[in-house]
Amino acid sequence: MVKTHETPGTHGDLVVLSNVNKHFGALHVLKDINLRIARGEVVVVIGPSGGGKSTLCRAINRLETIDSGEIAIDGKPLPAEGRELAALRADVGMVFQSFNLFAHKTVLQNVTLGQIKVRKKDKHAAEERARALLDRVGVASQADKYPAQLSGGQQQRVAIARALAMEPKIMLFDEPTSALDPEMINEVLEVMQQLAREGMTMAVVTHEMGFARSAANRVVFMADGRIVEETTPDQFFSNPRTDRAKDFLSKILHH
Repeated sequence: MVKTHETPGTHGDLVVLSNVNKHFGALHVLKDINLRIARGEVVVVIGPSGGGKSTLCRAINRLETIDSGEIAIDGKPLPAEGRELAALRADVGMVFQSFNLFAHKTVLQNVTLGQIKVRKKDKHAAEERARALLDRVGVASQADKYPAQLSGGQQQRVAIARALAMEPKIMLFDEPTSALDPEMINEVLEVMQQLAREGMTMAVVTHEMGFARSAANRVVFMADGRIVEETTPDQFFSNPRTDRAKDFLSKILHH
């Protein structure tokens, strides 16, 4: 394998999707998807609802299986199941639309559990890391509360801390602000902006165009199960090449 020239600051591609296809029954939701995400890159996936964005995101950590093609993370194909899959999921942090915190565990327990069970950390080290991360996302004072006692924005920040606690190689965000009240959206986006600035590799499915403009290295525009366009945010928002993208932007930017 010939070593290709890499851009400074990256060590090649962390995630590679090759000819990925996925059907839900008769519905072809991912059509020949080819996508690479480099280390330290922030890729924002946008497009109309039902275009395959969330399915793409969920396929990267195998929450959705694919019908054909290949997905590799850090040079290794996605494992099918079992222990290897659990290890992969620890390397791929995921933040969902609906927080998915354990309701019967405190905020602190939510952020320590995976560290102890999967990363085999001792309780003291896990709690120390958890408290540092809760502080980093601005909810340190909520450590002993239960998720139901927190606002949606606080819960989502705990979910981000929980994913970060595993020291993932990449963070996937599947519409992380779409279930939030408007005034809570920014507090979550700010945490994500900070992660992006710190060099975390991120794939973000979102409707937040401001975030796409300011935090993305690359915008991937999906519609009808295909990647229609991928380019820099400046290029995409100021000069989209395809009619599909122009149509999408005219609907969301001028309403």
